[in-house]
Amino acid sequence: MKVLLRSDVEGLGTTGAIVEVARGYARNYLVPEGLAVLATAGMATQAEAMQRKRALKSAADRAGAETIAASMAGQTVTASAKASDTGHLFGSVGAVEIVAALASQIGVDVDRTQIAIETIKDVGTHEFTVQLHPEVAVPMNIEVTPEG
Repeated sequence: MKVLLRSDVEGLGTTGAIVEVARGYARNYLVPEGLAVLATAGMATQAEAMQRKRALKSAADRAGAETIAASMAGQTVTASAKASDTGHLFGSVGAVEIVAALASQIGVDVDRTQIAIETIKDVGTHEFTVQLHPEVAVPMNIEVTPEG
């Protein structure tokens, strides 16, 4: 059964794509959830319009992400945590702490899922990446200091 996707469906396609799916999948999930409509002969023009709209939105989102990335590039944020005399943290610093530091120190709100970093367990400077858009990533540093 052919359906026109009204929104992105992971593993299936993007908005405006006409895809072939099992009848039960379309009838029981895609159509009732509003993710797709049954494809008819006149749907090709609607599919093209949806794809054009998606492309324009993606270009605008990327331009916005590039602007934010330019303001963030090369900056270092700081965080403090309880640490031993040897510099080993009693807890850890992860994506949640980095999101808070970015919001308070740079004024950029991102989701923790956009932060790519291994959990930090030691005092010092560590690299992480902020994925602002599927095509825009910003490498940054975090300086972890012991709480006084």
